[in-house]
Amino acid sequence: MRMIKPPSVYAPQGDTELLLEGLAEEDIRPGTRSLDLCTGTGIIAIAAALRGADATAVDVSRAAVATARLNARLHDCRVRLFRGDLGEPVAGERFDLVTANPPYVPAENPEPPAHGLGRAWDAGPDGRLLLDRICRQAPLLLNPDGVLLLVHSSLSGVTATLDALQRAGLDADVARRRTQPFGPVMTARADWFEDRGLVETGLRTEELVVIRATRG
Repeated sequence: MRMIKPPSVYAPQGDTELLLEGLAEEDIRPGTRSLDLCTGTGIIAIAAALRGADATAVDVSRAAVATARLNARLHDCRVRLFRGDLGEPVAGERFDLVTANPPYVPAENPEPPAHGLGRAWDAGPDGRLLLDRICRQAPLLLNPDGVLLLVHSSLSGVTATLDALQRAGLDADVARRRTQPFGPVMTARADWFEDRGLVETGLRTEELVVIRATRG
């Protein structure tokens, strides 16, 4: 899919591709209410909109919101866009499908960056600054029988996500997996990952997962 990808916005990568694969298996039809959190270029929201969804997308980055708006126009589809923190801009609304590709790379700084491209991946020492918040918010965002698709790296704790979603009252499982080499950001932190025990010595691959959770 053709996308405008400015340097200041997270470009679609392997995690985006895996989430798109998961999205392709969902029953999306005209009128389906979809919400994409941490939308970046907007590619996931646009893919849902092109299948007829009433699509909404949110990102904390002004540049990302502007980019997603341009990409929606490029593909002649409508996506309702908000700048804000996760589900806050749509508080009180419910959706049939929520997708998210949040920052999940473990980082030494316990606080998320206030500015810069690092906001697209840095997520605290365990990589869970946003993952845990999404797990807590998901039941408030989903319609009955709604679906959450959440992608992240195994370095951020797959079991921790499944447990958090189950504590929130959702049925959750791993829907898709993919092993891929570290990219530049992960490679630069590989020694630190080893020191923290997040990867075995010399390992330079990660497993990406799409976790699918449903609200019964």
